[in-house]
Amino acid sequence: MTAFTAGQLIDLAYLVAVALFILALKWLSSPTSARRGVLSGEVAAALAVIATLYNPEVIQYKWILIALVVGTGAGIPLGMVHMTAVPQRTALSHAFGALSAAMIGIAEYYVRAPRLTPFAMTEIALEVIIGSLTFTGSLIAAGKLQEILPQRPITYRGQNFVSLSVLGAAVVMAVFLIVHPEYVHLFPAMVLVSLVFGVLLVTPIGGADMPTVISLLNSYAGFSAALLGFVLNIKVLVVAGALDGSSGFILSVIMCKAMNRSFTNVMFGAFGQMQTPAGSAAAERTVRSATAEEAAAILTAARTLVIVPGYGMAVAQAQHKVRELFDILTRKGVDVKFGIHPVAGRMPGHMNVLLAEADIPYDKLLDMESVNPEFPQTDVALVIGANDVTNPAARKDAGSPIYGMPILDVDKARTVMVIKRSLSPGFAGIDNELYYLEKTLMLFGDAKTAVGEIVRELAGGGH
Repeated sequence: MTAFTAGQLIDLAYLVAVALFILALKWLSSPTSARRGVLSGEVAAALAVIATLYNPEVIQYKWILIALVVGTGAGIPLGMVHMTAVPQRTALSHAFGALSAAMIGIAEYYVRAPRLTPFAMTEIALEVIIGSLTFTGSLIAAGKLQEILPQRPITYRGQNFVSLSVLGAAVVMAVFLIVHPEYVHLFPAMVLVSLVFGVLLVTPIGGADMPTVISLLNSYAGFSAALLGFVLNIKVLVVAGALDGSSGFILSVIMCKAMNRSFTNVMFGAFGQMQTPAGSAAAERTVRSATAEEAAAILTAARTLVIVPGYGMAVAQAQHKVRELFDILTRKGVDVKFGIHPVAGRMPGHMNVLLAEADIPYDKLLDMESVNPEFPQTDVALVIGANDVTNPAARKDAGSPIYGMPILDVDKARTVMVIKRSLSPGFAGIDNELYYLEKTLMLFGDAKTAVGEIVRELAGGGH
């Protein structure tokens, strides 16, 4: 039997890693197999790294080991953040991944110039431009999510013209370098302009669009990695980057559909500007408030309940209290389900992650298409910190900026209860018509505290 050579073993390891990456994406598409998907992706990444370290072209490990130690030191605290900080941590991960890709591309240029072929220079230029703009764009996104930067769109007159002109300048320099790679002094200018474009790209985007932006930045980071794979001639990096980039792009398309908006509107529409209600009608409207005791009585009498979580639940870290509410109501014979909007929270799947952390059964988590037909037969819809994704104006008000956006039809339930700190508008910057319906009861306060008070009332009385 012929023994495998070192090169063949490395290729085999890459092939297995690619298969595991594909399986990881497949398994991550369902909550029931998501853990298996995460494990598959981790094994694939480890296998690819180990195989690369055994490559005969690696002549010393000193700098690689230093990088591993530094990366591990930074990665451990990043991985231990609260669940509420996962969106901004994800944005930082995209930033670091894109930065590493861009830096390697920069190093390859200076090592190989001016002997670069036009094709090789095209690969490097594209990879560096995408990696650079993704790095700064992801930093801006993380700053907005962490509320270090304003979450509202930051706009100015002619911003789209300025932004596209900056991108155009980067592309023109890239084309010139493809023809004349020996003009080394032009390369740093191209990198700098790309970094500036990343800032200009994300700064005008409001918090309402952050889930889509996070998904899109993930796509950019994947494509920059794929291009880096071409530059370094590493096939597994090409495949893994292409999988990451294409899946992130597809997810972005799905999320844009969930908001009934186009990519151009998300990236250049400055969605989320504060709007002033017409006249004084909004100021004259009143809401019906309720106490925890009243809420507990209504929930005890209900046969069916749909809980709709939003970012307010994440901020308050109320998911474990929600699990207690689920348990106690289930024991009382209430059929409890969860309605999940695809863009609820600050990142794709944010609510699913939080509820899974609290061990809510997967079969109780229904997506928008599955849960909306159930609302007309639902006794109570309990909205916890969700805003724009429950606003009936999306169906009824043609003048609303969210008109046409698919929403959770909580207003069709027999009774609606909303837990929210105040009547302040959501990221879209508009009033939520749901709060002023006769069937709606408002419980003002922190989600964790409010749900905890309801649980205590249920545990101390009821049927």
